[in-house]
Amino acid sequence: MTHVVVLTAQEGVPDAFLAEAEKICAAAPRRLGARAAEIPGTAGMAAELHAALGGAVDVNLVARTGRAKRLLIADMDSTIIPVECIDEIADVAGVGERVKEITERAMQGELDFEGALRARVRLLRGLPVEALETVWRERIALNPGARTLVQTMNARGAVTALVSGGFTWFADRVAEAAGFQHAQANTLLEPILGRQAKLDALRRLCAEAGVGLDAAIAVGDGANDLAMVEAAGLGVAYHAKPALAAKANAVLFVSDLTALLSLQGIPESDFPPGPAKRLFPGESGARRRLPPPPPGRPLTPRAAQPSPPAGRLQSAPFRC
Repeated sequence: MTHVVVLTAQEGVPDAFLAEAEKICAAAPRRLGARAAEIPGTAGMAAELHAALGGAVDVNLVARTGRAKRLLIADMDSTIIPVECIDEIADVAGVGERVKEITERAMQGELDFEGALRARVRLLRGLPVEALETVWRERIALNPGARTLVQTMNARGAVTALVSGGFTWFADRVAEAAGFQHAQANTLLEPILGRQAKLDALRRLCAEAGVGLDAAIAVGDGANDLAMVEAAGLGVAYHAKPALAAKANAVLFVSDLTALLSLQGIPESDFPPGPAKRLFPGESGARRRLPPPPPGRPLTPRAAQPSPPAGRLQSAPFRC
């Protein structure tokens, strides 16, 4: 068969589920580890298996050809980390519910990203700079499997990039903690790096690496990730909003981020040894920023950033 059905779940894929898969697909399954397995199959078989297992595991169909990818590009908020940074900052600022409502509508694709972003930033002006440190220290962590995903791709010689429509203050730290080689995010309110910037970053990275878009795997959770997820050879919706889940090649609801490795046929035995370690800025993790976006959407260089008044933010950070 030209495709394989991949079963993944953060809590593990029971042997009983593999027996059901063997019955439906009329083939022997291959275990990739405790949390993943694969079996030759078709779209019809995958649908039948998904129905039979009742959503207890994620069931996705992937092509055998070109399965192992050479580039990983990932969204940050609610993908590599479990929260929306701007919502957490807003909560600290006491305007959490107002900002969360705007964020949710933007993530669902109901609001224009740029307009929604400006509306949220307006609510956060004047926020003490110390609030960022509080959010980072108390509310930001990597999602399960994030560092293993990135480090495994690095070890296989792939390009790894975190692209965010959010603020470099958080994106730089998250990129280092996970081990991404590249990071791109906003520095000030203008320009706004949104859906198109993520797609541009994917195209640019593929061109630099000398590979086609089909050699890339992209992962995100919201409408702002739609363009890059659709363009990549394997686009993954991770605990995603319906607008993205409907367009992605693979959808993950009960799996951790190591499922992106399983979708590529990489067994758990190939994951880097040792426990995932949270790294903070300055500890380790060499990487570089992505090149500036095309003319008309430049990133503001660090040296050119105006200094905010002491203890206050001129432009509050925003979501990715």
